[in-house]
Amino acid sequence: MIEQIAIGLCGVAAVFLSQDERASRRRYACLFGLAAQPFWFIATWRAQQYGIFALSFLYTFSWARGFVAHWIRRQS
Repeated sequence: MIEQIAIGLCGVAAVFLSQDERASRRRYACLFGLAAQPFWFIATWRAQQYGIFALSFLYTFSWARGFVAHWIRRQS
């Protein structure tokens, strides 16, 4: 139950922020996306949804790319 709430809240926040007009807010989307990923791994593993579990690695990689682009490289 907690996994589903975390996925819902973080997922909606990530999608909402990713579509914001302001780049200063869009950069936070990857943080919420990454915050949801552990809950995706737990929920899909417990439900034996191994295809979605595997896709979670791709989503994590994608959100991590955003993190690097908006938080690591930006500060360099």
